[in-house]
This record gives sequence, structure tokens and C-alpha cells, in this order.
Amino acid sequence: MRSATEKLFKIDGHIACAVAGITSDANTLIDHCRLESQRHTYTYQEPIPVEIVVTKLCNVKQSYTQFGGLRPFGVSFLIAGWDEYRGFQLYHTDPSGNFSGWKAKPIGANAAAAQSLIKDEIKDGEELTLQQAIELSVKALAKTMDSLAPTAEKIEISTISRAEDGTVVYRVLETAELRAVIERVTADIEKENKKNASGDI
Repeated sequence: MRSATEKLFKIDGHIACAVAGITSDANTLIDHCRLESQRHTYTYQEPIPVEIVVTKLCNVKQSYTQFGGLRPFGVSFLIAGWDEYRGFQLYHTDPSGNFSGWKAKPIGANAAAAQSLIKDEIKDGEELTLQQAIELSVKALAKTMDSLAPTAEKIEISTISRAEDGTVVYRVLETAELRAVIERVTADIEKENKKNASGDI
């Protein structure tokens, strides 16, 4: 596993997040989420439901928009996790404290372009495999990144899945795995570009 990540964080054994914005603000809020998660586990003797973590996070973010002299937190979150009440979930939170649930959601620079690409790629009612989801994420990054070509050093990807025994597993993809995915996706994009240039449908 990578020794450290810049934009991906584990909140609890069954919850992780990605951030876009001011990293120091993100660190403060992530510590708050971790503390709330442990308090819930200590009090109720069960893992905290994902939506409760999101609600507590957004309550803090929203409170900083209400008073003069307080700067709102300049960070958006994608929070993903699994609990026994709603299964796998993905939430987006913005700096104002609003949150919403999604099937797939990009945040950060060029998010609108990435959202449009994802919307075109996922058909209504279609369920992607984990590998397909990873490749679609890399494709969205590759087509919307400011740099010319994506590399394993510029991309971080983590997954949340359930093992056969029911435990939730958080995993950050290794550099070698990322390189293999990027090569496949880049090759597919080149084929698409050639096909479009030739006028084939």
C-alpha cells in the first residue's frame, strides 16, 4: 500500500473520503468525523451509519457560514462507505454544508466536464463492476485533467468493498495497478479518437 495519500482518507473501517479544496480544512473536518465515529461506536457498540457521519460533518460546515468573523471551510468531500441500513453509499458535500447522495460524482477542477462524460458512459439502470468503475474514473480524469497525460504518480484511487466474511475492506490501489489501468484506458481513448477522426459511428 502507498505510504501516504494526498486526497484520500480513511474515516472508519467502513467509511472513506476524497477531498477537493484546502487540505488543512479537510484535515480538521476529517479529524472531527473520526472522533464522531468513535464516539458513536463507544456509545452504541456498533459502527456509525454513513449518513450520520455526513450529517454531522455538514452541520459543522454549515455552522461556519452563519456568523461574521468565521471563514467557511473551503473543501468539498466525496464520502463513500457501507452500513447494514443502506448498503453501499456515496455522498457529496460542498463548503456550504449541503449534501446529496450519488451513484457517481466528480468534484474539484473540471468537475462539470467529468460529470457529463460519466453521464454519457453510464446507461440508466446499469450497474458497473468494480473494475469498470475504476476504469471509468481514470477515463474521466484522463479526459479532464489539465496535464497532457495521466500518470500513476498523479492519480490516487481507493476502493471500498465487502469481503466474503462480511467485513468492509478499504484499499488504496498500488502504483503498478494504476499504471496497468491507465495503459488500458489510454489505449481505449486513442481507439475512440481514431474512430471519431475517421468518421466511423
